[in-house]
Amino acid sequence: MKDIQKEKDHRNIPIDKVGIKNLKYPITVLDKENKKQQTVATINMYVDLPHHTKGTHMSRFVEMLNVFRQELSLVAFNSILSDMKKQLNASSSHIEIEFPYFIKKAAPVSGSYGLMDYNCKIKGSSDKNDRIDLIAEVSVPVTSVCPCSKEISRFGAHNQRGLVHLSVRFKKFVWMEDLIKIAEDASSCDLYSVLKRSDEKMVTEKGYSNPKFVEDIARDAALSLSNNPDISWFEVSVENFESIHNHSAYAYISSTGIEKNR
Repeated sequence: MKDIQKEKDHRNIPIDKVGIKNLKYPITVLDKENKKQQTVATINMYVDLPHHTKGTHMSRFVEMLNVFRQELSLVAFNSILSDMKKQLNASSSHIEIEFPYFIKKAAPVSGSYGLMDYNCKIKGSSDKNDRIDLIAEVSVPVTSVCPCSKEISRFGAHNQRGLVHLSVRFKKFVWMEDLIKIAEDASSCDLYSVLKRSDEKMVTEKGYSNPKFVEDIARDAALSLSNNPDISWFEVSVENFESIHNHSAYAYISSTGIEKNR
């Protein structure tokens, strides 16, 4: 049968990224406590396309995904990035895998268990010189209590939900659980899926005794990442969904920016 994709294109315009986007696919990820965890990912896969080629073979992207069915690991990432370039005659390849990650978490007083879900992502790319770049990301919901509100009010203080987003490059494998803990420890208090009355009392009082501006959360998370010898680069962004405003408060820190100011 005639292969249209392999025909010549005469517009002389290369394409930086071409491929598939928003593919739902079951994967197995490494789990620090249980070794492995089953989840469903949203996957984007791209390669470059030279100026003289009309199209890429979209079906081949899906065929190559079977490598992730058994385990999502650094070795698997390196393999699939290499295979994408080989099978699609490309000089660069890119893959983004986003998935919910579940952690069994006990309430702080009653010990009642529930599952907390966290949005995680791993992005990988391989350039024309076969250099691999991997970035791990987590988005962690937290709570914060406003220090200013606590200081100026006769009683109470306004508090809000927030979202801490961490992106890291690493020298050695970093567990998602460890990144999640960094984000939660930087907040006024972390979240739980199950809380009894004794637990609710505890987390309310913990947050009140540990007020944090959005700037504080970003700086404390950045400090923890800076002190981790396995992390070579990071970005921290924090968004607080303000309870007394119709807008969010936001802070962003990168390790690149920290290095420039030293």
